[in-house]
Amino acid sequence: MTETMVAGATAASMTAEWDADKAVTQLYSEQYRPLVRLATLLVRDFATAEEVVQDAFVAMHGAWRRLRDPNKALSYLRQSVVNRARSVLRHRAVVEKHAPKALPDAPSAEHGALGELERAAVIEALRALPTRQREAIVLRYYGDLSEAQIADAMGISRGAVKSHTARGIAALRSVLEQTT
Repeated sequence: MTETMVAGATAASMTAEWDADKAVTQLYSEQYRPLVRLATLLVRDFATAEEVVQDAFVAMHGAWRRLRDPNKALSYLRQSVVNRARSVLRHRAVVEKHAPKALPDAPSAEHGALGELERAAVIEALRALPTRQREAIVLRYYGDLSEAQIADAMGISRGAVKSHTARGIAALRSVLEQTT
């Protein structure tokens, strides 16, 4: 008696599995692309959307016997895709919330070395300038002083400050262009 029930249950299971295989295969061939488009719009990522849809099909296949109305399988799939997409979005939100803070962009060692070489070249070129030109440039660009403040500090006129600064910059440009 027990063997008959087990054998009967096995045959019924085989028929249900066969029906599930056929139905899911048919639904897959007809609805995979539209469901992936739906999921892509929801999760904003094609690869994740494909995973969501695949998982929905696998879950529907496993739950085929519990599906009360097989004609509503597409509706079940859509709802499953939407729910799984929501899950993905919730997971992303949690991951982003707890993601470690990114370190600020630090310049590379090469960048630092090149910057140091450039600074050294500028300082060397500054040292080669006549005293008044060097003072005017240093006060203007390193001290960030106005022409009037430089004139007061150097004890010369504003016109002389403009003249010394212009000549100094021209000399620096000439020397630095030769070194590069």
